[in-house]
Amino acid sequence: MPSAVSLPSPVTSVASLTPHLYAPDAVRPLRAKEHFLSADTFVELHQHPWPQLTFSTRGVIRLSTQDGSYIVPPSRAVWVPANMPHSIMLIEDAELRTVYLHAWLGPPWEKCEVLEISPLLRALMLALDTTPDGLPPTDPHAPQRERMIAPLLVDELERATQIRIDVPLPTDKRLRQLCETLLRNPADRATLAERAAAIGASERTVARLFRDQLGMSWQQWRQQAVMAHALPLLARGMAVSQVAAASGYATDSAFCAMFKAATGRSPTSFQHRKRSAALA
Repeated sequence: MPSAVSLPSPVTSVASLTPHLYAPDAVRPLRAKEHFLSADTFVELHQHPWPQLTFSTRGVIRLSTQDGSYIVPPSRAVWVPANMPHSIMLIEDAELRTVYLHAWLGPPWEKCEVLEISPLLRALMLALDTTPDGLPPTDPHAPQRERMIAPLLVDELERATQIRIDVPLPTDKRLRQLCETLLRNPADRATLAERAAAIGASERTVARLFRDQLGMSWQQWRQQAVMAHALPLLARGMAVSQVAAASGYATDSAFCAMFKAATGRSPTSFQHRKRSAALA
């Protein structure tokens, strides 16, 4: 008997976390805020007329736009251009940090970018006051410090290494529902036929939609989604067997074969490389 598509964990939906209370301007060109959020919290779709840099000091998040989904572990940040609608899903408990930049600051990037966070960039972002408008800053010299930090922070942004760890999303509503269901629960081993039935479509129709909407097959898209899910877990030192199970693979060997075909390296070698870099 074929397995049914498993139900995802309950989600707590919250509004846009009051970006209007941290609006950057010429006096305060950088504004920062922090929120402690639980796993499976969904920050609803929103936008604002200034760009932002989002990261977490602990915990993995997934930021989504109309065009794709970006997995962001603590070693990375995601750049979101001004006026781009976006939402955030907390994959695990996280301390979410956001830096808003005045519209004339920052690189002229027109799409989201995932960036490696250098020690200096992290220190600059964490040095910013996180008090909202309406309350006196914790540091009375915060506006002056923000103006001094701004040019160095932007220079670090432009120097940062950009990482391809995004998963494209379709515009077709049924196919997007299928994709988002897998992103929320990568361990679900339902077949494409079972997933297609769950959205009221045939397997052939869904396979065609993947080719037409995303320019890739279902298998190729699922591999990209699994890689985006697995890489942060490996980078944090999770055992390969646990990552394989969390990614929907019945055996470690099948997961390792997929990973090596996609990256040219084994999951274990990736872990060692990250650990060595951390100890250097």
